[in-house]
Amino acid sequence: MPFRRLTRFVTAPDGTRVAYHTHVGNAPEGEAEPTLASRPAVLLTNGIGTSENFWRYIVADLEQDHRVVHWDYRGHGRSELSASGNYSLRTHVDDLERVTELMMARGNGRPPHQVGFSMGVRVVLELYRRRPELVPAMTLIAGSPSSPDPSAWLIPLPGGHDTLARSFQALTPLVPRVAPFVHELLASRLAYPLGRATGLLRARAPRADIVEFLLALRRMDPQAFWMMMRGLVEAPPSWDVLPGVRVPTQIIAAKNDLLVPLREMTRMRERLPSAEWVLVEDAGHAGMVEAGTEIAEAVRLFRRSCGLAEQEGSPRAHST
Repeated sequence: MPFRRLTRFVTAPDGTRVAYHTHVGNAPEGEAEPTLASRPAVLLTNGIGTSENFWRYIVADLEQDHRVVHWDYRGHGRSELSASGNYSLRTHVDDLERVTELMMARGNGRPPHQVGFSMGVRVVLELYRRRPELVPAMTLIAGSPSSPDPSAWLIPLPGGHDTLARSFQALTPLVPRVAPFVHELLASRLAYPLGRATGLLRARAPRADIVEFLLALRRMDPQAFWMMMRGLVEAPPSWDVLPGVRVPTQIIAAKNDLLVPLREMTRMRERLPSAEWVLVEDAGHAGMVEAGTEIAEAVRLFRRSCGLAEQEGSPRAHST
């Protein structure tokens, strides 16, 4: 769906321009940034390959009385391909750090509530490790502090993560050859039914949203996508961050998620016993569009319960 938004860029040390988008809602044309500057801020960090429509329910709910920003990983959306060819997890954390600081400078100086989806969970956790003052609160949606454990797959992969990492490295030269076939599949009418047949998509997954996601994925540079996947697998897990978390945290899990299984989300919950736990029934990894209204409401209620919605500048807070 189209958003009213302002797009700006932050330039990384290697010259890559990384895009971030401020959702302006009904703010007056030409006065959006001054109007939004004093509002409580929320920063949305994607999953790998995720298109912005995954955030549409959260954006629609919050943009009228919050300053809501989402940003694009390198090679995603409006962001450029990595000038250095670096798509490591650390590089994405670097980019999030810069986006957060610029967002604060253009706003009221306060750090935003950091919301991460899928891979974004690890990016947000690693930002907390490095700069906890930039993370006053976290919402972690359908993402784990580590990549999926191959030894726990239906058909276990001997050697687990080490074997998976070596496989990604070995297969990298084949990416340009395989990419055209993957593009054809993503553009075909088979993509959505295949997702439903494999259980990756639930019956509630809106076809239009999934098609939009698949088209965005098809537009991505295949090498960038592969190197991001490889970087995610090769990065050390972030489980050791959890015992040191001292900020309000919300965990949102989807009961039928096949990519980030419920057991992984439950394990994170056990390591963060003070976190608010939300379990979404009849939703998979695409839960943000399958159960978008429910998740958006949960995020707003969490902000309210933590006092985040009552920060200076929130019109809705002032009206209650």
